[in-house]
Amino acid sequence: MPAVWEFEAIGAPWRIDTPDDLTAPQRAVVDARIEAFDRAWSRFRDDSVVSRIAREPGRHRLPDDAGPLLDWYRELYDATGGRVSPLVGRRLESLGYDATYRLTPAAVPAAIPSWPDAMAWDGEYLDTARPVLLDVGAAGKGYLVDLVSDLLAGLGIPDHVVDASGDLRVRGTASERIALEHPADPTKAIGVVELSEGALCASATNRRTWGEGLHHVIDAVTGIPTADVIATWVLAPDALHADGLATALFFDPAPNLFASGDVFYVRMFANGRVETSPSFPGEVFA
Repeated sequence: MPAVWEFEAIGAPWRIDTPDDLTAPQRAVVDARIEAFDRAWSRFRDDSVVSRIAREPGRHRLPDDAGPLLDWYRELYDATGGRVSPLVGRRLESLGYDATYRLTPAAVPAAIPSWPDAMAWDGEYLDTARPVLLDVGAAGKGYLVDLVSDLLAGLGIPDHVVDASGDLRVRGTASERIALEHPADPTKAIGVVELSEGALCASATNRRTWGEGLHHVIDAVTGIPTADVIATWVLAPDALHADGLATALFFDPAPNLFASGDVFYVRMFANGRVETSPSFPGEVFA
């Protein structure tokens, strides 16, 4: 694709490839969509819906696009025995990953409440029994990639690639050859995959780390950053599910999460072992 638009959004570099340059009005629509998502879900800004929920327990009407994200989170929560949870926000904050990037853990890290004890979601309203700080980092960026991709398709641009630093959606284009970056050395790859339609999402514990054993992938049962798995990659029809599954693979999720014939994965363990799903449509070197 000859046209490339690169920009920063939600704390990460983005790249959108299209056959022709996006016009200024088209870029403005994309910018507005990303801003609306950030205003709803960011725990790093005081004016977000998430920050309001953190201040005020009770009933909160969530944005119209909240359903797929929270429904998927609940499925991930159940399939991992509560280890993947949107309720890790306070824990991450107390470990130092807060809005000011303090990066110094508190003496007593915050506890992580269980979903049934802390909140209820009915598809439109979120009822919270106490102030809770949500963090949708396990699947939120992938979902935003899908939303931007859907927006581009709606603008009459069916052929495009949306790449949000590890969460990538390809639609209507020729096959893209994508390297699986080695988590310990970004100049190397542990494999390659061909993607012509769908999403590839990756997650690694070295992406957001700020101290020995401190990173963004938190086990919501133990409250401790994960250690056994260091990187994951998932191919799925959309980035919402690929992103969430990439997080679930840091644990031992229920097999039904991967029962679909159009979901494939690779994960790398701390000891260097690499595991691939059956019929993975790519090549793994390690």
